[in-house]
Amino acid sequence: MVGDGPHEKPSQLKFVRVAQMLLFSNALCDPPLGQTTVLKSSQDSVKFTVLLESSKSFPEQNWEAVLWHNGHETREWKELALQETTIPETPLAIQSDTRPHVYRRWFSVILDRPLNSAPVQFTLKYRLSSYDAWRWVNEHSYLTDGELLFQPETPPEDLVNYLKDFSPDFLIEAAESETPHTRLWSLTSSVRGAEGKASGFADTSLGVPRSLSRWFSLVRIWSPWLAPRHGQGQFSPHEDAVLSSFLRMDGLHLVLLAISGVDEVLTVFKPDAHGNVIAHSRNDSTEPGQVRIVAAVGSTFNAALAAVIYHARKVVRGYDSMSKVVQEEMKTALEKDVKAEWMENWYDGLTYCTWNALGQDLHEQKIFDALDVLKDKGIHITNLIIDDNWQSVDNHGQSQFQRGWTDFEANKQGFPGGLKHTATTIREKHPNIQHIAVWHAILGYWGAVSPTGNIAKNYRTRKVRKSKGLVEGTMTVVDEQDVPRMYDDFYRFLLASGIDSVKTDAQFFLDVMDDADDRRDLIKTYQDAWTIASLRYFSIKAISCMSQIPQILFHTQLPTNKPRLMVRNSDDFFPDVPSSHPFHIFTNALTALLTSHLNVLPDWDMFQTSHPYSSFHGAARCVSGGPIYITDTPGQHSLPLIHSMTARTIRSTTRILRPNAIGKCIEAGVYVPYESPRFLKVGTYHTGSSADYGVSILGIFNISEQSLTELVPLRDFDGVTEEGKEYIIRAHPSGEISPPMSLSSEFSVVELALDTKGWNVLTAYPLYSLHPSSGERTDIAVLGLVGKMTGAAAVVGTPVFESRDMGAVRVNVTVKALGVLGIYISTLPPSSALQDHTMVLIRNQPIPAHTVRVAGDNDKVLEIDVEAAWREMGLEAGWGNEVGVEVVVR
Repeated sequence: MVGDGPHEKPSQLKFVRVAQMLLFSNALCDPPLGQTTVLKSSQDSVKFTVLLESSKSFPEQNWEAVLWHNGHETREWKELALQETTIPETPLAIQSDTRPHVYRRWFSVILDRPLNSAPVQFTLKYRLSSYDAWRWVNEHSYLTDGELLFQPETPPEDLVNYLKDFSPDFLIEAAESETPHTRLWSLTSSVRGAEGKASGFADTSLGVPRSLSRWFSLVRIWSPWLAPRHGQGQFSPHEDAVLSSFLRMDGLHLVLLAISGVDEVLTVFKPDAHGNVIAHSRNDSTEPGQVRIVAAVGSTFNAALAAVIYHARKVVRGYDSMSKVVQEEMKTALEKDVKAEWMENWYDGLTYCTWNALGQDLHEQKIFDALDVLKDKGIHITNLIIDDNWQSVDNHGQSQFQRGWTDFEANKQGFPGGLKHTATTIREKHPNIQHIAVWHAILGYWGAVSPTGNIAKNYRTRKVRKSKGLVEGTMTVVDEQDVPRMYDDFYRFLLASGIDSVKTDAQFFLDVMDDADDRRDLIKTYQDAWTIASLRYFSIKAISCMSQIPQILFHTQLPTNKPRLMVRNSDDFFPDVPSSHPFHIFTNALTALLTSHLNVLPDWDMFQTSHPYSSFHGAARCVSGGPIYITDTPGQHSLPLIHSMTARTIRSTTRILRPNAIGKCIEAGVYVPYESPRFLKVGTYHTGSSADYGVSILGIFNISEQSLTELVPLRDFDGVTEEGKEYIIRAHPSGEISPPMSLSSEFSVVELALDTKGWNVLTAYPLYSLHPSSGERTDIAVLGLVGKMTGAAAVVGTPVFESRDMGAVRVNVTVKALGVLGIYISTLPPSSALQDHTMVLIRNQPIPAHTVRVAGDNDKVLEIDVEAAWREMGLEAGWGNEVGVEVVVR
């Protein structure tokens, strides 16, 4: 066996997926292989937990496992035998459909921290009996060695300890950080002003990150979008980066953020051939400008990121780039026109978009027919987006980039009665649709404004030159003086036509203008005019799309002086490009690390429910914390998937079950590249009406091209921080529930196997312990609506748990939608005695007995069909939007 020598590091052999054979063995480890694990300065050792599996086609033997590591002063590889461990309760194992039944044995060993706290690499070898050959884990998987990094007790204080040979042109000032356990610096330098139409440029070196292990960047994959890039060793992204983070060999995180949109300066990061981080800046002002970089060091990536974002917000707030007139208009719009009561339907209603569904040859009859099909199928959407191709544009038959906007009114070929007729017909036939939005580009259309149309006749225009590339050439745009008036007139027309929301796309066109004077005059003018008009006429009901240019990120999306804006978080959903779907989810999860700190609600784009990746996309949207849009071809719908993402309210509307925290890649996955054979884990959190109740939700996605199995530890769940607190984990869609677990136990893990395109949603519920007069402890958790991917998000009130005399407990729960409510009760009576020991009330009335049951496979889960009970009891909504459920169990 290669690598079986006494001190030989195991070789990396070509992968053979033995786990898919009838006879297979498997070894899983926590801390994980193929990944870097950072240990705090207070940790003197790390405990390895290893699970060995073998198909039951093998006879069970006396298995052995060995940890190989180089955690010595000499860096020599040595072995450390693992000891088999008996555990009190077997952790939850969630298997894929193709995985055989297996024997499972648990092993553990403690590895002490090296005296010099140097990084440690490790791997495993194992055998199923003393007669069997040793097997190296890396020979049977794509996984590389694992790595441990040990943080110092006292991090270095000066920036020179983190960046080597930065330019003396930078003025570096230590700044006070608003994030605990971080250090923060402000770096500024100058960039010359524009001369005529030529912008001023500067390249200033921040030097080479010291002691670099891995790096992660959010880059501009092209003008409108951000996407993640990863690497080990030398910093080397191929695209311009807005944010870069560096994991050091000592486990500390150095985060760099380039601030743009202040002083007309745009700044990004580039590498040079030697791994230096270069701040590349462009100044459109005629005056010299400032390059602004924020650097932070922290014990976690999330802490360091929060530190640079909070400081950037103060910088942007301190430099108010809005004119006094714009500030007054913004204040007026916020005070008079923003209506908070509209947020619920807009954010949480199920939305249908026409783009992929109806194609580019759009006309109103297609929309009417599609809505009729949805109605016939029992799909009750709340919002409708009429996407591209409704507008009146010129140059029919040419590229969309050559077509210009001619008039506010819809094109007569597809909408002969006008936009108002279309909207009126929709609202008359489909009263469930609360909001109708239309698409338009920030400059009007893809080719901006037609030079011969009515818009050009009514508003002053100018010719602007576009940068080379996809949209090279010139275009006609409404000029600076008339942009606010044009937007005011346009949105007044839309509102009068029955349109009450917009999707404003192609906002990156503001950054493809090439001449400094155009950029200086128009970039902020269009942002401010659009923001004010959308607030004035549509309240918060606007979607910003293709708008991840740095100037918009910092000028429009970072400030918190207005309601949260819905913003597209990634490039499009491409239904016919199979390879795009895993990367789409990966990009959204990593980009949300940044966008979750902006004053936006990230939108992961529409998708189709009848598609090879439909549930994969659906689960991702549910854990994103953002909206859910479907763009199904009429008649091609997955009702089970739609029902698992949504629920009906007591007012007969459909709402998504959106956690109230934005979903993003978990801390442990920040530096894991797309190509790594590891699960993508998207964490979010949901609280009730107070912080006393909260559940952690983890969406897990196999974005690789092969089946994977991993141990998912409890510590991967956001918000799970208390060592002694106990939790149960429930899996969707299977409904399996783990034994109680806590962070203090080494076996607080879930074993999860997923095939290609596989996914699962795990929810960690805190257990609340009661001690009725009978003396027996009862553990309770409110699971939310079972059968829903994020059913815990249906809980809006903080559950009340009380002990009562006669050995009974009471649970009061408030939910915002109808469905089957699940409650975990450790001392739940059996089904045969349920009716004698349980009472469930809604509005102080007992509900029908048949709507209460013990879950089929979980004898500790009480299921209450609130929807059926509501219907059979003939209850009406009244003034409220929620349902209170009272449960008493003896």
